Amino acid sequence: MEFKDYYEILGVDRAASQDDIRRAYRKLARKYHPDVSVEDNAEQRFKEVGEAYEVLKDPEKRVAYDQLGANWRAGQDFQPPPGWDTGFEFSGAGFDTGTQGAAYSDFFEGLFGGAQFAGGPGGFGGRASRAGRGQDHHARIAIDLEDAYRGATRAITLRTAQLDEQGRVHVRPRTLNVKIPVGVRQGQHIRLSGQGELGRDGVAGDLYLEVAFNPHSLYRVDGHDVYLDLPVAPWEAALGAAVKVPLPMGAVEMKIPPGSASGKKLRLKGKGIPSRPPGDFYVVLQLVLPPTTTDKARELYRALQQETNFNPRKTWGGAG
Repeated sequence: MEFKDYYEILGVDRAASQDDIRRAYRKLARKYHPDVSVEDNAEQRFKEVGEAYEVLKDPEKRVAYDQLGANWRAGQDFQPPPGWDTGFEFSGAGFDTGTQGAAYSDFFEGLFGGAQFAGGPGGFGGRASRAGRGQDHHARIAIDLEDAYRGATRAITLRTAQLDEQGRVHVRPRTLNVKIPVGVRQGQHIRLSGQGELGRDGVAGDLYLEVAFNPHSLYRVDGHDVYLDLPVAPWEAALGAAVKVPLPMGAVEMKIPPGSASGKKLRLKGKGIPSRPPGDFYVVLQLVLPPTTTDKARELYRALQQETNFNPRKTWGGAG
């Protein structure tokens, strides 16, 4: 997708106040409105201006957009960085666009149109509040996989948008000590009672933290199951072996059956994320060949070739 410079589209500085942004939008909307404009590209420009305003008029969307950085240029190939939305605190429905049926660009949809920002199950939808009760707030946090196995208390810093007296947007951080429960899965929510917005009657809403896992050097997660790619030598796969496998809770010994092929999955039942029910831990065998950096190593490979007369492509018929 192409990066959209919303400030450039509205013709305002990145430090512009919310009033400056509102005035710029109204001026351009009148200029390019398809019903009155004589510009050849009026309809397209009107859509672009509306999309830019949809983001920059909302301090919360604007803060999230700004953290992508000022070095991007309009038209550059762009993909949202992994976890780009982590740590932002939003009120109500979060990044709900509030405009039904609007046609936004792929860039807008990639940032603000996904389920992680829309209202409804699994997203940042605001919970209806009693009269006078403060709004619920929402944020996404990233934790280590090991925290889901052991449980932990972590200091989490969240960022939220705040307007100063001049109507300019600033980021206000706050740090909370959050208890990570054992068995939490990606996409689940941790509820912090009374940590949302303070209401008129003095009763605060709640803060809901959606859990994501930090990328791990060894493991990948699918639901409550955990996967590990295990390098094995040819003789371990061919003859069988007992090897130590690193699990998040400590290493265990696993038997590799003789004649195992690369890609074979071995299951450790109940060793995945300790949710209810617990997930499984899958070891995926990855065959690694010894290097042929010496004459002796090459000689051994030739001897193996002659001894086994093995052709891995024999099922292809005449090919290979």
